[in-house]
Amino acid sequence: MRNKKLPEFTLLLEQSFTEYMPLSSGLSANTVRSYKHSFRLLFQYVHQAKNKKSGEFLFKDLDFETVDGFLKWIETERGCSVSTRNLRLSALASFAAYAQNRNFEAATVFANAVRRVPVKKKSSQPRIIFSLDEVSVLLRLPDPKKRTGFRDQVLLNLMYASGARAQEVCDLKVRDFFVEKDRYKLTITGKGNKTRRIVIARPSGILLKRYLEETGRAGELEAYIFPSQTHPQMTISCIEEIYKKYIALARAGHPEMFLEKRYSPHTMRHTTATHMLEAGVPIMAIKNFLGHSSVSTTERYAELSQGSVNRHIRDWNEKWFSHQKELPADQKQEEPFPDFLK
Repeated sequence: MRNKKLPEFTLLLEQSFTEYMPLSSGLSANTVRSYKHSFRLLFQYVHQAKNKKSGEFLFKDLDFETVDGFLKWIETERGCSVSTRNLRLSALASFAAYAQNRNFEAATVFANAVRRVPVKKKSSQPRIIFSLDEVSVLLRLPDPKKRTGFRDQVLLNLMYASGARAQEVCDLKVRDFFVEKDRYKLTITGKGNKTRRIVIARPSGILLKRYLEETGRAGELEAYIFPSQTHPQMTISCIEEIYKKYIALARAGHPEMFLEKRYSPHTMRHTTATHMLEAGVPIMAIKNFLGHSSVSTTERYAELSQGSVNRHIRDWNEKWFSHQKELPADQKQEEPFPDFLK
């Protein structure tokens, strides 16, 4: 029996997910999961912006200012792409149409607000990057208990930590990695046979050091760090296959994420540059870190990240290379959305 104490918005939303979508909507299971995630985010946003819990949510709370603010928050605070932003808008539009058919008067403010928000057009040839959440998912996918899984974990982690090109990673030898005054360093040979020396985040350095020790190559200075299953040196095509594998796994487990049509190993390099810029790293430092021949190449990332520059990234290394402990159960904040959206 439906809880009559809940406001009309929550009652109709629950009905749409528990009764309408499973039987009549024709939406795939992945789309339904993605729509649920959209409304979890909406509840989270309104909870933060208006201090309203799910049991207090009314249709009139979702005026144009709120809906537009939610979609801007999706892009700026959460760093989502235009495609993801449009997907969240589609979820709102789908429910707005359903709600108006059930209670036209109550849902009118919400439906009109959704109709006023335009679908955004993607810029031509956008530079695709992973969001911070997507990086976190991707780096945790390989199984370190398996030999190739451990290799893949180290490879993906190192590519994010170093921003290195795929060929540069293939060319890395054991002698190119060393520890100096408790700092983990790489000598990378880039385009035009130019070399650069960079410092990588300590947890990534520790992981790479353990990988070399456990695979027995720590003392083989001329050995390549990353072999394939059949050759002593990995190739770009091998790295591409590794990315395809884990992107597919990530999409299966997180259908609300990884929404771009195509990702490549170079996506991680774009991601590293953008996240460094957003974390406040000077552009000339990023240029040298990535091995760009001209600062104009690096400046393209400034244009890319302009839409998300207001995100509060405290510290790139601390946030994404440290081991964060989960809060005890009694310290976790109550989730601001109802059970049917879980």
